[in-house]
Amino acid sequence: MGQIVGAAIVSHHPGLMQCEEFRRAMGAGEDSDLIAGYARLRQRIEAAEPDVVVIFDSHWLTTGYHLVDAGSEYEGSYISDEMPWYLHGVPYRYYGHPDLARAIEDVSRERGGYNRAIAHPELGRHYATINLVKHLRLESRSRPVVTVSSCQNCDWPHFLASGEAIGEAIRRSDLRVVLLASGALSHKFNGIDWKPRHPRIFHESNVSSPENVASDKHAIELMVQGRHDVILERWDDEYRRLPWEAFGAHYLQMLGAMGGADCRAAGEPLSSYENARGTGNIHVWFDLSSH
Repeated sequence: MGQIVGAAIVSHHPGLMQCEEFRRAMGAGEDSDLIAGYARLRQRIEAAEPDVVVIFDSHWLTTGYHLVDAGSEYEGSYISDEMPWYLHGVPYRYYGHPDLARAIEDVSRERGGYNRAIAHPELGRHYATINLVKHLRLESRSRPVVTVSSCQNCDWPHFLASGEAIGEAIRRSDLRVVLLASGALSHKFNGIDWKPRHPRIFHESNVSSPENVASDKHAIELMVQGRHDVILERWDDEYRRLPWEAFGAHYLQMLGAMGGADCRAAGEPLSSYENARGTGNIHVWFDLSSH
């Protein structure tokens, strides 16, 4: 019987792919703690000994289906069409797990859901996956990666259902799996002419609004307590309204796989809560080894 042995919300913001010298310049002499947080997260992943890592990619926006990448190997040089002036020429080579991707589709079809597997050599990459592959060193054949999209014409219960089918496919397998929800919490960008309130650009006071900071921090507190049910109770009134990146699809799909409102996996923050162009970012690890 397969098992989810760990999960995390992980920031992927592109500023983390710039050189340390530039990051320290942006940080008034300090690097982003999200960089050190990647090292802490690598330790948790290594200790969990997964056979597969599933990444919920909040930048892979699809229509009609949640797509599950069923490719066996990925190689190329990545350039971001969002900010190609500095996120370009990123070489990557990593491996997939077609059997798990197809099993997810099978379970979803049984349940009348919307997860579909796709394998095409020309399918584009997104930095919400590539940045994690690079920073978390997921480039070994022994640590394959399966990426899942965010279907943009779904409502939030559909994201939970997508995750539920993924969790069931994992249970029916013989695999140990780590889930990574790649994305921010509140996702309101500062305007292009915005002036920093704090000289350290990463500082939380540079997040788009005090309301978003307070909401993000309360959600993090609830994660630490394992009270995902309370987050779901407040979803329509707060987190969907603010909203989170990809309307929270990455978190909701991960949570659905972990049991939805019944999940009590307590979160462990592995980084400071930081700003990225107004968005709220953090790494939070959930240990599921005993669940």
